[in-house]
Amino acid sequence: MAIGVTFVVSTLIFAVQSKNELIELKEVVAQKSVSEGYKISPIDIPEDLNFAGEKVPQDDPEIMERVDREFLVNTYWQSNAMLLMKRAHKYFPVIEPILAKNGVPDDFKYLAVAESGLENVVSPARATGFWQIMKATGQEYGLEINKNVDERYHLQKSTEVACKYLKKYKKKYGNWTLAAAAYNTGTGSVDKYLRTQKVSDYYDLLLGSETGRYVFRIMAIKEILSDPDRYGFDIKNGDLYSAVPTFTVEVDTPVTSFADFANQYEVNYKILKRHNPWLREPHLNNASKKKYMIEIPNKGYYKETTTP
Repeated sequence: MAIGVTFVVSTLIFAVQSKNELIELKEVVAQKSVSEGYKISPIDIPEDLNFAGEKVPQDDPEIMERVDREFLVNTYWQSNAMLLMKRAHKYFPVIEPILAKNGVPDDFKYLAVAESGLENVVSPARATGFWQIMKATGQEYGLEINKNVDERYHLQKSTEVACKYLKKYKKKYGNWTLAAAAYNTGTGSVDKYLRTQKVSDYYDLLLGSETGRYVFRIMAIKEILSDPDRYGFDIKNGDLYSAVPTFTVEVDTPVTSFADFANQYEVNYKILKRHNPWLREPHLNNASKKKYMIEIPNKGYYKETTTP
């Protein structure tokens, strides 16, 4: 009996010691993984910040707190920043030449990133697409918008409209910074703030939370996406998304079934719509015999389509 009791007690002591050692080991690993494997540090903000060539007043501590917030939020939201880098590689080559052609600074491609994350999203106010264009605005500038076709989802055409809007605001306010703010909140709000506060510069305005952060957020996104390695992102060219080469097919008649139409070009309905998100229904009415250019991906980039 004594031997049995001694054995049980010894086993219990060993178990307790082992458990304690395991806990201590886990604590050591946790400490090492936090302190040695991952550092959360303040962001070293560039000293020459600008938006569209317009200098940021970095000697103003209030401005720098707002700048710092956007750099911290957009750097340490790593999953989102990584996705933005991947998408930018795919879509910036489409956006950049349109901005250049229209005389809009290249920095405005980052406005599209801030607006939509380079996705065809719809806001609670029903602003739509990469550039978050409202229905009335799109129609004013010549986009076709109805249940069948919505060209706010057409990247090239919506970028053209965004350029016209931004140039209009630049002419009104005399600088690109206020033009960007007006793109976000509208000229009515900007005019009211300028008039009430008796200032003429974006950086002097007390604005609502979203618009007050807007230009700073664009600048932070610009810096992070332009120099990801500086902000701790280890991303290679092979990690980035790339556009699939396409050719265009002109259509000037109704299309009764885009599923059948896609099959003619050896792709499926899903792929056709991914390349032409502005086609909003499974068919095209086109009673007016309007000419539409539909993008078709080159062969060999998607898996073969199976049909029943």
